[in-house]
Order: sequence, then structure tokens, then C-alpha cells
Amino acid sequence: MTKISMYTMCLVVDGENVLLINRPSEKGFPGYIGPGGKVDFPESLTEGAIREVREETGLEVSDLVYKGLDEYVDEINDERYMVFNYITNTFKGDLLKAPPEGELKWVTITEALKLPMQNWFKERFPLFFEAGTFEKHVVWDDKEKQAVKEVITKH
Repeated sequence: MTKISMYTMCLVVDGENVLLINRPSEKGFPGYIGPGGKVDFPESLTEGAIREVREETGLEVSDLVYKGLDEYVDEINDERYMVFNYITNTFKGDLLKAPPEGELKWVTITEALKLPMQNWFKERFPLFFEAGTFEKHVVWDDKEKQAVKEVITKH
């Protein structure tokens, strides 16, 4: 039976700035990334995104706008990894003094892509700020450790 893992990511925007986490190497996915993580059963996708932002940043977010889906399929291991992406500019609270996933940093949206980040996040980042939604489908070859197919569809 196919293993399905569901995750969320939610970019928090304040005017021309976006909140990113500078994840250290030991946390995996090093570099700048948006807040997010695994959806806990039985919470909804939106509830998972709100909880992850709160846990990783201290902010209480609301009025999330769905932006798209990243889907990674690993046929060798019979796995499907799905990331549901959101954006919001509605939040309250203060940033955590000792965030668990890495340093929190407000950066301008235009400067964000100059920061060190994973290629998959760098490719996805501009899609959050375009009209409509997106779907990114990647077929991963775990034996060769590379994507064998990548398709981005914009809606």
C-alpha cells in the first residue's frame, strides 16, 4: 500500500516582507525556508498549517490563502509526499525568542531569493506571489537520487 505523507507550508507576509526560517544543517533542508511541517491526524490541512506556524514562529495566523500543491512520488519505495502551500498577511503575536527550527528573519520578498535556500524552495517561492494556484508534480528515482520528471501547472 502506498505510503502518503502530508505536510504544509505557510508564508507569512507583512507588507513587502516575508518571514523565513534559517534552518541549520542538522535540522535537514538547510538554508532559508518557510514555516511548515507534517499534518497531524486528524487535523485539517489548514489547522496543520496554522499549528506549524505557531510552533515554529510564535505567531497566530489566520485568513490563509491556498496557493498550491507540491507532490513528490517515489515509485521505488511506493511513497507519495504532499506539501500543501498557503500564504497569509493576517497574524498576531510576537516571534519566539528561541525558535525550534532555526533563526527567524523578516526579509523583503525581492531580496529573499538571494539568500541560501534549497533549490526546490527557490523554484517554488515566486509561485506564492503569483495570481492563482500551482501544482508541482515530481517523480523521484530513489535509486539514482534524482527527479526523473518535473511538471509545474499553474491554475
